[in-house]
Amino acid sequence: MEYLRIAILALIQGAAELLPVSSSAHVIVAEKLMGKDPSSPEMTFLLIMLHTGTMFAVLAYFWPRWRQLLWPPVGDAANGPGRFSWRFMRNVMAASACTGLLGLGLVLFIENIVLPRWFGQEKSEVEHLFKNLGIMAAGLATVGVFILVAGSLKWREDPAAFNVRSSAVIGIVQALCLPVRGFSRSGATISTGLCAGVPRQLAEEFSFALAVVITPPLIVRELLRLVKAKEWADSAGLLDLLLPGIVGMAFSFVAGLAALKFLSKVLERGAWKYFGYYCLLAAAGVLAAYVAGL
Repeated sequence: MEYLRIAILALIQGAAELLPVSSSAHVIVAEKLMGKDPSSPEMTFLLIMLHTGTMFAVLAYFWPRWRQLLWPPVGDAANGPGRFSWRFMRNVMAASACTGLLGLGLVLFIENIVLPRWFGQEKSEVEHLFKNLGIMAAGLATVGVFILVAGSLKWREDPAAFNVRSSAVIGIVQALCLPVRGFSRSGATISTGLCAGVPRQLAEEFSFALAVVITPPLIVRELLRLVKAKEWADSAGLLDLLLPGIVGMAFSFVAGLAALKFLSKVLERGAWKYFGYYCLLAAAGVLAAYVAGL
């Protein structure tokens, strides 16, 4: 695949990944316009590597804020950080456990029941759903409505609402996003936090902490899928498989940093609902492409 196309996909991914508009939907539509199969091992691995680039952008951007949550300062800032607080880490672990358990169950259900019975695809992988623009349009519309609800209603923000129970619910919602391209992970998880009464900034910080935890297992899954699909006798080695993804990861890192700064400003101004309008418009566009046979 030409590196110019990889750069274009990486910039799309980086700009959209950290906004609640489903970067995967944007990248997959772009891949289809380029004549690529979004469900192929090469393309799903590239997508995960683009996610990895934005994961590093998340680490660079959020680490100072996470550090304050993990080591709350004592007294004034001059006294420095206090003792380690397990609250934030405990909630991340609770949400990630729910995502892992439910996510694995969903993958098995889709691969063993949904794809064979409803799509007539025996021994298929969940990635085969990624190229279905009809499902993608439904995901975009669903998260668009969810964001509108979370952004329009006046929820009472209470730091005490950020607890194990609300974190588990956020983790469950995150698991539902995994097999459906278009159902924005950040849009759904931040909206869930807002509906639960979690303060806006804390909901944002928590959502992207979950993204960092969930990315490495997805990288391993897609790398194994790519290696399994490749004929090693016809390949120059592992570097040939990894290089396109590494290049894309660098581009998505830069674009991701810019997108994060924009997202934080939008949340601070209370304009969250406008992302919902965008998702509904995007759903209409994807549905039109699906009807047109893209």
